[in-house]
Formats: sequence, structure tokens, C-alpha cells
Amino acid sequence: MATINNMTFKIAGAAGQGVESSGAGFSQALAQGGLHIFGLQDYMSRIRGGLNFFQVRVHERPLFVQEDAVHILLPLNEEALEAYRDEVVQGGAIIYDDGFKVDRRTMSNRGRKAMPVPLLDIAKEHGERVMANTAALGAAAGVVEYSYERLADVIRQNFRRKGGEVVAANLRVARAAYMYAQEHYGTDFEWKLEQVPESPQRMIMSGNQALALGALAGGCRFISAYPMTPATSVIEWMAKHEEEYGVVIKHAEDEIAAINMAIGANFVGARAMTATSGGGFALMVEALGLAGMCEVPLVVVEAQRGGPSTGLPTRTEQSDLLFVLHASHGEFPRLVVAPGTVEECFDTGWRAFNLAEKYQTPVIILTDQLLASSLRTIEVGDIRFDKVEIDRGSLLSQEELDALAEPYKRHAFTPDGISPRAVPGHPKAVYATASDEHDEFGHITEYMENRRRMMAKRMAKLETARQEIEAPQRYGPEQAPLVLVGWGSTYGVLREVVDRLDGEVRLVQFHDLWPFPAEAAADALQGGMVVTVENNFTGQFKRLLQGETCIQVDHTICRYDGRSFSPEDVIAGLKEVR
Repeated sequence: MATINNMTFKIAGAAGQGVESSGAGFSQALAQGGLHIFGLQDYMSRIRGGLNFFQVRVHERPLFVQEDAVHILLPLNEEALEAYRDEVVQGGAIIYDDGFKVDRRTMSNRGRKAMPVPLLDIAKEHGERVMANTAALGAAAGVVEYSYERLADVIRQNFRRKGGEVVAANLRVARAAYMYAQEHYGTDFEWKLEQVPESPQRMIMSGNQALALGALAGGCRFISAYPMTPATSVIEWMAKHEEEYGVVIKHAEDEIAAINMAIGANFVGARAMTATSGGGFALMVEALGLAGMCEVPLVVVEAQRGGPSTGLPTRTEQSDLLFVLHASHGEFPRLVVAPGTVEECFDTGWRAFNLAEKYQTPVIILTDQLLASSLRTIEVGDIRFDKVEIDRGSLLSQEELDALAEPYKRHAFTPDGISPRAVPGHPKAVYATASDEHDEFGHITEYMENRRRMMAKRMAKLETARQEIEAPQRYGPEQAPLVLVGWGSTYGVLREVVDRLDGEVRLVQFHDLWPFPAEAAADALQGGMVVTVENNFTGQFKRLLQGETCIQVDHTICRYDGRSFSPEDVIAGLKEVR
């Protein structure tokens, strides 16, 4: 009996063979047929060669994570076939060019189906040899008997800018490979894909795209950055829309310049941000302290990857948590948030600017390669533009400045630590501010009493901000004996583990990390064995949780090889405590 609409494709090959574009295009074709997808990209830090893959999981229900099982492997070269064939499940298929020098008996020793197709010959006959990846997608669609027209629609859309002949050639190649695979292997494969009738229109979006869109909705009009994987796509998305929405994009000479530009833009009243990864953020930390001392709002996206140093430039990790909590010398308030889904990325994009301006302090958005680059189908209504609010905090209006009877004190002492803020341009808003310790007027001073009062004033913002810190999200049965605890991008995998282990585990997921929601954490974690799950070696969130709440963490599951967790990884780790 065939399995309908529940499978995973893996397209693999060298950099330059069109792995990413093929995976993204195939994902679009599936989504247009009403199916949900989760697309995982894995690529090496080189322009040519190496091995990259794009893994597409397909289902009729919403997906939040990839899984280990591969049902169809599409290797675009022999190296990819050798590297990934063992991931194919029993009964699964390997569709490859019939010119590859492989032993079909070896591929079939676990019940896999070898499906050689003349991909290169079809590409050369009906188009050009570079279209072999298009042939592979056509063959895959033919084997699972998915609508050719959906694939054709995406080909027309994706290649139209290259001209009618390129579109026509790709259509011929895809059609020929589709028919060949369907005729030779279609009846011999148990996994099939069908369009879902009357399904709503959905979007395919990555976390970085959602962050950029949310920032734009929140009034961001300036972004300065030096490109650094995996944050670069935030800048790229903004650059594509800069003229349409009036956003200023500055490609800085380095990360130090980038953060200082963003601080300057915020200082004069623009909502401004910068985006980087751990290595770039390391260069920014002194300027981060400048924003803290001068009480300038600032939003920084820190998209984590494998470290230390250059580490694994294109892989994922959650190892910068404790770093961003303590970055820059001295003490000053900062807020740290870590969205876990595409939808949360959008909300975080606009909310971060409100937090930064209300508390006049840096807000750091922690994401990572997995969330930044993976693609998911989401409902159009899940991106909630109707929830977007602009809150500029204690920003003095022109009328309020006109009415000032005394000289303006930029750093005035207040009970909640937040001083009324004015941007330059008004005659009564002429003031100094300094990176050295200063008085209420912003003038440098070293008096001990002033230092004590200013430190207390600035740090009071953390206590004021606690009222807006969101409690961790709960998912699953409240009485489950095991409590999985995650933060950021682990939400998807832990949610699926809860669903698979029906009734055995529940999830507590943190997205607001600093100031830490200690009381809400203690309430959410009552009555169960606590297991933290995170992509780092030392269990950084475990250390934060225990230090802030004194809650005992019973077990930690860590992964730190540059890859993200699958549900199977977490379930295997739980065998030690179940």
C-alpha cells in the first residue's frame, strides 16, 4: 500500500551544481500543490567543489524540523551518491545518472531501489548539460507521480528572467525526465505525492527573511553590516527592498564600522540595526558598550555558527549565548531574545526595536544557521502585520521640547532608569553624551557619587524591562514526567519529539533570555525531570537556568558537530533518562 504525502527528498552535489536552487524550486512546486515543506540547506564554505545538500521534507501537516529518514536521494555526482546512500530507507530510491560508475547490487543491499536515468543525455538532447539538475527534479516528480504542471509552473517563474528559450529548454528537459522515470520506475515505488485540493495559499520563508520583514514592518530604515554567514541574507533581503521602502543599506568595511554606523543612525532618531555572526560580533563588543553607556537604542542580529575563530562558517551552533550575555567590558543593561520559528522571527523583528527604544539599550537577537536559512511553509495569516505596534518609549516630541523650562538633561535620573530622550535637531535638544562616565547633562565626570547613581540608573532598566519579558512557551501534556527545555531554534525538533512520544514528555521553550524570566521558569518546570537540549558542548543554557533559578537540571542532550538535532537524535538521548 502506498504512503501518500509523507516523505523526504535529498538533493546533493558539488557547489556550483545548482543544489540550493533545485531544492528551493522543488519546494515551491510542492507548496503550490498544497503540501507543507521543511527545507534544510547544508553547504560547505567554498564556491566550487565539496558536497552540499538540500533536504526537503513533505507532509500534509505543518512541519517544523527535518528528519533523518531519506526516501529519495538525488545525487548529482558520484561523490554525493557514496556519501549519502546509506541514509536512504528500506524501499527508498536513489535516482542518479546512468553514466555513474556504481555497483547497483551494493545500493540494493538494504532494499533500496537503484533508479538510473540518463539525466545528462536528456539535458543535452533537450537543452544544455547544465540542466541535469532540472532533469533530476523531473525524474523525482515522475517517480512519485506528482503533478508535472506544478513543476512546470515553478520552472517558468524561476527562469523567466533568462528568456523564453531557457524556459522552454528546461521544460523540455523536465518533461522528458519525468516521463522516463514514471514509465520505468513509477509503479515500483511505494511513496507518492498528491496535490491537496482546496488548500490555502501559503508562503515559503526562512527565519532571516522573516526577521528582515519584521524589522521593516517595525520601522527599520537603516541597516549597516559586513556580510558574514549566516546573517548575510538579512542584509540581502533588505537590499532587494531598499528603494521600495526607503531603507538605507550600508555595506561597511568591517564589523566595527557597521555597529558604529548603526549606533550613529539610532542616535539621530532612525530605527537602525546591524547583523552579523559570532566572529563579527566579537569585533563589535566595545561599541556595544558605547551604546550601553550612552543609552542609545540598538538592535543587533547575532546569527550563530560553529566556532571558535572561523570554526564552521556554514554550519549551525548555539554556542554564543553566554558570550552575548556578557559581551563588552563593564556592566550595562542589554536585552537578549531568541526566536524559535519563522513566525517568531517576524514578531521579534519589530518587537526588538520597541524594546531598544523603550529601554534605550542594545537588544540582541540570537538566531543560528538552522533557523536563519531553513525554509518552511507558513500560512499567510501567520505573519501578523495586524499585531505590529510602534512604541518609541520616552521620546520627546517637538511640542514637549518647545515647552521645556529648564536645560535638557539627556541622562536625567529617573525612578525606572529611563531618561526622556531627544534626537538632535531641536534648539533645546543640544546636548553632549560621552563614552566616559558622565553626569545628567552628558558631561564627563569621575565623582564617585555620580558614578554610583548613574550605574544604578542604567541597571534599573533591567528590572523595569522584566515586566515585558515573555514567559517560556509550553507545549504538550502538563503532567508528563519528562520536561524538555530548549531555546531558540530547538523549538521545532522538541515539539515533534513531544508529538511522537505521546504523553511521555512536555516542552518548555524559552525565547526571551535576558533579563531571565526566573519566576516564570520555575512555574513552568515544576513537577518533572528536567532535560535541556542545545547545540553546544558545555550546556550553556543549562548553566544559565541553574544560575538564575537554582533549578536542578537532571540531564543535558548536546550536539556540537555543526548539524542540527533531528527528532531521532533527541529520542535516542532520552533513552538514558526514560
